[in-house]
Amino acid sequence: MQVGGVPKSIKVCESTKALYEAALAAWSDDEPFEVLAGGSNTVFADDLSDLNIILVRNKGIEVVSEDDSKITLRVQAGEDWDELVAWCVANGYAGMEAMSGIPGSVGATPVQNVGGYGQEVSEVITQIEFLDQETHKIEVKPASFFEFSYRNSALKRGLRGVIGWVEIELKKLGGLSVPMASGQITNHLGEPYGSQLPLQVVRETVLELRSSKGMVVKPEDPDSVSCGSFFTNPVVSYNKSLEFPEDMQRWSMPGSDDIKLSAGWLIENSGIPKGYALPLSKAAISNKHALAITNRGGATGKEIVELARFIQERVASRWGINLVPEPNLIGF
Repeated sequence: MQVGGVPKSIKVCESTKALYEAALAAWSDDEPFEVLAGGSNTVFADDLSDLNIILVRNKGIEVVSEDDSKITLRVQAGEDWDELVAWCVANGYAGMEAMSGIPGSVGATPVQNVGGYGQEVSEVITQIEFLDQETHKIEVKPASFFEFSYRNSALKRGLRGVIGWVEIELKKLGGLSVPMASGQITNHLGEPYGSQLPLQVVRETVLELRSSKGMVVKPEDPDSVSCGSFFTNPVVSYNKSLEFPEDMQRWSMPGSDDIKLSAGWLIENSGIPKGYALPLSKAAISNKHALAITNRGGATGKEIVELARFIQERVASRWGINLVPEPNLIGF
């Protein structure tokens, strides 16, 4: 997002041991701190003069087990997520290909159960090494411990600690993807829903679709100076969903009668068009996607959250829906 002030200090942690030591030291101190990895899903306030940053930079990919049908990888928290996806696609490992182009680090993905185009990281995570802030113990926890749900986990609901590494299990399907659970991908390629497609084709298609929405970070694209989707798509009961027009994009939620509504549709149909900016503000809605707030150049953190609040108020007034921000808002 390219906003935010200068922190009091930055501690760069290039190993899991250093990361845990920095976290334990921070927890024993009264000074405010933040654990930061890629920073792609974070908006910082303009005054950070009292904030200490722990920077996650531990790297490494290890094969834990492998057979003819699957492979289990242990990936350090500081690894770049999209580089990992590209590496898995190149090696024929299926299960994350539709999550191509998502910026950020591997260790951050469990926090909000990152996903896209019909896949979520919780579908491939088997276990996580976790330093618990309450107990100060390092333990390997199964995926179920983190209570994953749509763009959510126990880490967003009060569980505090630091992730050292993430273990994931992927399939070997002869260079093909897992069955596609995204109509956007299959429709774009003219293939039936649920098709298994070449991994590289899926990755290239997702990157193309994300780029068309400004959702792939590119220096030449001002609409990519963002946190991606700024709000989560709201989930409502089936009866509540009947209150909205039939042309609204919506999705059924697996395992329940709830319906996920399109936050982008709600925003645009509250009278806020793509490219909209408040007067004299350098923060603006993306020209490509109504769900992204962008920095047009020189915006402040304050301007970003002012626009977000304006969007929330308009959507709540028009549709009776409270949009929840997806990025971490630090120092506000």
